[in-house]
Amino acid sequence: MDHPADRAAEHQGDSVKERLWRIIFLADSGAARAFDVVLLWLIAGSVAVVMLESVRSVEDRHGELLHRLEWVFTLLFTIEYLLRVWTVRRKSRYVLSFFGVVDLLSILPTYLEIFMTGSGHLIVIRILRLLRMFRILKMAHHMGEANLLLRALRASRGKISVFLFGVLSIVCIEGTLMYLIESGQEDSGFTSIPQAIYWGIVTITTVGYGDIAPVTVVGKILASVMMLTGFAIIAVPTGIVSAELHRELDAVRMDTRTCRECRHAGHDPSASHCKMCGAELPESAKSEPPGHA
Repeated sequence: MDHPADRAAEHQGDSVKERLWRIIFLADSGAARAFDVVLLWLIAGSVAVVMLESVRSVEDRHGELLHRLEWVFTLLFTIEYLLRVWTVRRKSRYVLSFFGVVDLLSILPTYLEIFMTGSGHLIVIRILRLLRMFRILKMAHHMGEANLLLRALRASRGKISVFLFGVLSIVCIEGTLMYLIESGQEDSGFTSIPQAIYWGIVTITTVGYGDIAPVTVVGKILASVMMLTGFAIIAVPTGIVSAELHRELDAVRMDTRTCRECRHAGHDPSASHCKMCGAELPESAKSEPPGHA
């Protein structure tokens, strides 16, 4: 038979575990928000330490301090990871999730450094944990706009693929011509067709590294044509995506439903929940009479 004191201790332990879970995984209280903000600062600080360690002058002067800070950050993140595993309800689901894997990988490099010199710099993967700010800053209500952009990009992929294939064909042809024109010249950088195609890509995209340049008059004329072509080509993908985005925006007509919870008016006709607070919406605009409180 269980002793009342044992049951009380078990209940208290579950209560502590529940409170820690709410603080670590949710952002619905001041303590949880403070935890997340402190965590973001720790992540940023740990990444800054790793970056500073790669600067030789800083490493020579403050190497010992940076090494100690790296271990402090690692120990703090280790404690945080163990607390997440302990408090989470579905442990395997968290451990195998994207953030669970990132949380684990962010602490392993420092321990691996003991056995494998140089692996500690992989700790910059911690910067991926900054993605948690989307939850902390309540940015979920922007996902509708993100989905709109994704739909426009998805609708554009066929046209953009054809466009890229056309550009690649132009670059291959003009790169081959440039090789034929310049390959016999002294100190020519066009030593092969792939090298000439690389130059064509750099030129037509208006990047212009300058590591390879034509020396003949005919080659310079061809290069000029490619440069002018680049100005005309570079705006095409933007125009395609813009047209699809405009079409997506025209397709969305907000209805007049008003959320009963936050009173936000105007939702996607296919939406069943409010995009601002997540509350369930009326089935139609007629379900919510004007001026309803």
